[in-house]
Amino acid sequence: MEVVLKALATVNPAYQITLVGTKSLLTQAYENLSKNLSENLSKNLSENLSENLSLASTAHPATYPKLAYPKLAYPKLANPDRLRIIDVPLGSEVLREITPGVGNAASGWASFAYLERAIEATLSGEFQAIVTAPIAKSAWKLAGHNYPGQTEVLAKVAGVERYGMLFVARSPHTGWMLRTLLATTHIPLAAVPQALTPRLLDQKLELLIECLREDFGITQPRIAIAGLNPHSGEAGQIGTEEQDWLIPWLKAQQAKYPQATLDGLIPPDTLWVKPGQAWYGNLPPEDHLENSLADNSAYKLIDNPVPKTPQAHDAYLALYHDQGLIPVKLMAFDRAINTTIGLPFVRTSPDHGTAFDIAGQGLADPRSMGAAIDLAAELAIIKMASR
Repeated sequence: MEVVLKALATVNPAYQITLVGTKSLLTQAYENLSKNLSENLSKNLSENLSENLSLASTAHPATYPKLAYPKLAYPKLANPDRLRIIDVPLGSEVLREITPGVGNAASGWASFAYLERAIEATLSGEFQAIVTAPIAKSAWKLAGHNYPGQTEVLAKVAGVERYGMLFVARSPHTGWMLRTLLATTHIPLAAVPQALTPRLLDQKLELLIECLREDFGITQPRIAIAGLNPHSGEAGQIGTEEQDWLIPWLKAQQAKYPQATLDGLIPPDTLWVKPGQAWYGNLPPEDHLENSLADNSAYKLIDNPVPKTPQAHDAYLALYHDQGLIPVKLMAFDRAINTTIGLPFVRTSPDHGTAFDIAGQGLADPRSMGAAIDLAAELAIIKMASR
């Protein structure tokens, strides 16, 4: 609840947002967080003052530092009393069992009920988009809901067979946008080779090309496709899936989609070099610094402008979960967004989990949730305009 209340306090007020949840729990979370945030602010201010004053008292008067007290901004929280809420009632027994920071059957039952109600309202036309908060899959299982995740529930209730998890993030360094689609999602690594089939990859690639065209306006996309094995099998020496069927499949897709540039099968360990350069700026360390002996300093900054961002691809197709998400989270942990493509409505979600270990302490970072809300609004506007 913390990331939701923080994000809703900072997003564009023009968004017409309705929370689906239990108002009494939201109010309780708001009151507890307000208290904890106030206490943390006082503690941080006291520690900061003490540190700076100690520094001043030990310095020679001529070298007293200029003390600058940082603005320790009070993190904003959206007050549930001022929000539109679809209040989902929970039984008294369930309410008694729900505890902040604990994933149990009661919290699993509640979060599943919220998702069902949100889908129902959206399919009826009441809303154009759903932004889901993180859930604990273990709590769902304790409540009797055996789904790999929210994506699978959304697809089942919406009645779609073609769907995919696309992770989107915009670089704060260069403005470049990273888009990564997963071919397989929440399955054991040992099950990936059997789960990958030409039909599955047909569906994922078709969805990705449609999404790039309809949601992002990219009509001639450049898409990079990963190999499965190290070095993409190295001509069958490190796995045969590439030679057996992945390479023939890709050649068929290249003929099927002449408007798209489909590059692959790129070895997984080098697939992410250009995205990393595009994210951070193509500026290797030796271009940042130069030796300088004239002023007795080891290095000095060069004033040359940052070189142009390298030509990275418009999207990346990763064949399994960690192949796609380890690099995404390395680059964009605090701003990546999961959007489910293939649904009859927009769905986005922050790319992080529940973080039960810091629940209710006021420490949760709401940036990914805020970005998920922004992207949902942007995509919903595009879809509404195209109708």
